[in-house]
Amino acid sequence: MDNSCVICKKDATYKCPTCLISYCSAICCKEHKKDNCVIKKPEITEKESENAFTTPSTVPKEKLELLRESKELKEMLGNNPHLRNLLSSIDKCENVEDMMQKVMLEPIFVEFADECLKIVEDKNNFDN
Repeated sequence: MDNSCVICKKDATYKCPTCLISYCSAICCKEHKKDNCVIKKPEITEKESENAFTTPSTVPKEKLELLRESKELKEMLGNNPHLRNLLSSIDKCENVEDMMQKVMLEPIFVEFADECLKIVEDKNNFDN
């Protein structure tokens, strides 16, 4: 990474707080500010983007794709409007913990959750 002043090319000691370019003095900073200094957006790779909100219990994207392909889940969702309504209610609610306690009392939801876990926790699907 180059650590030279963008104005005079000397060794830079400072970074612009707005765009993060390097500069060496107040004089060079003022000169730089004349050139429409803008906020620099960090470049994020797809992998970094995917990992931005991971936790130890986050299911990898590849395993989530297996849920989409599951005939069992498609049948459950296709044949049971009550299950679809439960899932919609979870998605729309503000207090997810309370809602989850309620839906876990519904046998169809427990069956659905068990099928999802069976798919994503299957060691034969992936090494993770």
